[in-house]
Amino acid sequence: MLLAAFVALFLLASTSAPPIAAESFIPTAEEYQKLTGIKAYLKNINKPPVKTIQSPDGDLIDCVLSHLQPAFDHNNLKGQLPLDPPERPKGFNSSAGSVAESFQLWRQTGESCPKGTVPIRRTTEQDILRASSVQRFGRKPIKSVRRDSSDSGHEHAVVFVNGEQYYGAKANINVWAPHVSDQYEFSLSQIWVISGSFNNDLNTIEAGWQVSPELYGDNYPRFFTYWTTDAYQATGCYNLLCSGFVQTNNKIAIGAAISPRSYYNGRQFDVGLMIWKDPRHGNWWLEIGQGLLVGYWPAFLFSHLGSHASMIQFGGEIVNTRSTGLHTSTQMGSGHFAEEGYGKASYFRNLQIIDWDNSLLPVSNLHLLADHPNCYDIRQGKNKLWGTYFYYGGPGRNVHCP
Repeated sequence: MLLAAFVALFLLASTSAPPIAAESFIPTAEEYQKLTGIKAYLKNINKPPVKTIQSPDGDLIDCVLSHLQPAFDHNNLKGQLPLDPPERPKGFNSSAGSVAESFQLWRQTGESCPKGTVPIRRTTEQDILRASSVQRFGRKPIKSVRRDSSDSGHEHAVVFVNGEQYYGAKANINVWAPHVSDQYEFSLSQIWVISGSFNNDLNTIEAGWQVSPELYGDNYPRFFTYWTTDAYQATGCYNLLCSGFVQTNNKIAIGAAISPRSYYNGRQFDVGLMIWKDPRHGNWWLEIGQGLLVGYWPAFLFSHLGSHASMIQFGGEIVNTRSTGLHTSTQMGSGHFAEEGYGKASYFRNLQIIDWDNSLLPVSNLHLLADHPNCYDIRQGKNKLWGTYFYYGGPGRNVHCP
């Protein structure tokens, strides 16, 4: 790709004259402007590390001083330090759904980031070149929430609760590596914390795992976060790709690949996730596994979520670009329908919400929705071991989903 050659030349920090052979590759004004934007973005988002760890999947994980992470570029956070851990919700059991600190590939090297730093997946010029533009890099396509999704290319198999005031949610999410058939599609499984209308004022906080070749350049399932205050238009981003989310953990890299994952008719792996509003400061905190606090979204980022959520959603989402003129064969969950059950279909278990009193409660009055049930479906259940749970997902294109 010619543009990639321009990037390599443009980003080469050298005072020497360029090779004569390169003189025939002169970028146009438009390409030069794009490359200038890429260089400026990379300089801003990749903070100077005190240590760098090479992950087996090719990622570079930079250990960045906590107060230098991207969040503190925000005017409301400049000069501050990350907050101390908040009070956990009542009824929280840190041993339920525990996950080892080494559940990400980069930790399996035996290396770790020192105290006082946070691990950040380094962004490369190749990452940005896969995006539609520098401005849209790290952002979801617009219209990526459950409502009005029939014409947006986004398809869901989800459960949700609404009609009350919610202060958080918790669940264990089964991790798979679904096939994504197009570079500009993704498959994810996540928790949504939602407030506002489904117009331009939509506020969401999101966390889970995703496979996104466009964002990461591969097909690994990766732990991710997201937020927006204007329905994905201009605010918010994935992971730490803009100022917003404040990371407090030196053992988890947001955006890094998850390992192990589940296998059909084989070993199953799930990870516990909890998002909740700290009653004292009003920030929204994220925890994974066995009491591993990841960090928080400051309350000032949001309008409607500044007070509480009006909807909690759990489940899967894919993007269907119909690039071949047919429905995509991108898989959701395990790529198998809900009816196949444990070991074959993907699941969420132990669904809970957090109320005004900072108490964990079982979900009730759940609504189920599958936009295209012949492509991806969902089935709910309840028992003593798993509490409220559901199986979901599917293969995408098949004889009943043309």
